[in-house]
Amino acid sequence: MIIRDAEDDDLPGILAIYNQILVASTAIYVYEPVALDERRAWRAARLARGFPVLVAGPPGDVQGFSSFGDWRTSPAYLHTVEHSVHVREDMRGKGLGRALIEALLPRARALGMHRIIGGIDADNAASIALHRSLGFVEVGRFDQVGRKFDRWLDVVFMQREP
Repeated sequence: MIIRDAEDDDLPGILAIYNQILVASTAIYVYEPVALDERRAWRAARLARGFPVLVAGPPGDVQGFSSFGDWRTSPAYLHTVEHSVHVREDMRGKGLGRALIEALLPRARALGMHRIIGGIDADNAASIALHRSLGFVEVGRFDQVGRKFDRWLDVVFMQREP
């Protein structure tokens, strides 16, 4: 399994995964597909902060991606990041999500992060179980804070030390 830093050429693959997930699930609380320029700006903003954008798969075959960014912008939260991880539909259940999260942890430690947080749709039992197996603990649950597909959505927050 190859986990590597994302390159510009990986952005179309990242975009395809992101847009497929956002139109088909509640894993991303966004309504409309985004354009390549948005993903390009997203990656540039992460890299400008020294944050990683990782992909799973060899060049030309993005099977999943992960990253982390600021949890909140106040300087008091400087040592806390929120991560995201998404795996292409045909590659789920093969350990890519685990590998992508595990690859973020030493990067967060190297940047002096004290906590890494995941905000997960409460109905995403697989992601919650994955995070739990990686040592994340549930620290909060917000009921009916999101709305998508004509229903209210709950978010579970999980955290751990990197």
